Amino acid sequence: MRNILRAIGIGTIAVALLDATDGVVFFGLTLHFNPVQVLQYIASGAFGRSAFDGGLATAFAGLVIHFGLAAAFTAIFAGAYLAILAVRQFTVASGLVYGAVVWLFMNLLVLPHSGVPQLPLTTLAAAHGIIGHALFVGLPAALAARRWLPKGDS
Repeated sequence: MRNILRAIGIGTIAVALLDATDGVVFFGLTLHFNPVQVLQYIASGAFGRSAFDGGLATAFAGLVIHFGLAAAFTAIFAGAYLAILAVRQFTVASGLVYGAVVWLFMNLLVLPHSGVPQLPLTTLAAAHGIIGHALFVGLPAALAARRWLPKGDS
């Protein structure tokens, strides 16, 4: 049980920090958002546009939401790693695909039904999102699972 918690905990920290850094850089360059605005954008999923008027309090809420999502997605990958032989055998490829699927899930199903303001989905934004999530969400979750979870029947 300790290794499962370690894989999820360390994976969560890696996913959250890498994905947040990627988001701050990308949205800073393309939409001129500062880091506080990026976190407020995350919080706007729960609070709507008023998140942008909430200062550091809603930025902190966005940070908590971001880490919560990172934990959930990391735990889901850990569960798949433990349950599915192919995920253990092809951990890196599985992680990369998983990260891309996370982006699709969030952008096609979750965000349109949340309070987050809809941003233009350009080809650049979609390509960046899919590749970024593959590298900064799926891959670190996969590497944490491979490092700390039992290999099982491989």
